[in-house]
Amino acid sequence: MNQPLHINTQLLNSITAQAQTSPRLRINFNLHDSLDAKAQRLLNALEPGTVLPVHRH
Repeated sequence: MNQPLHINTQLLNSITAQAQTSPRLRINFNLHDSLDAKAQRLLNALEPGTVLPVHRH
């Protein structure tokens, strides 16, 4: 079993910094272990100016 992840200011600052340097001004931080996981949880960091196209699932 994996160690628990603590969502704290340090993690959020790190994700925010990655989003700020991304060409799309956003980043997904996956909380799941693999793409085959039954539950796929993630954090989205969105910076001003990013574009999110309308879509459906």
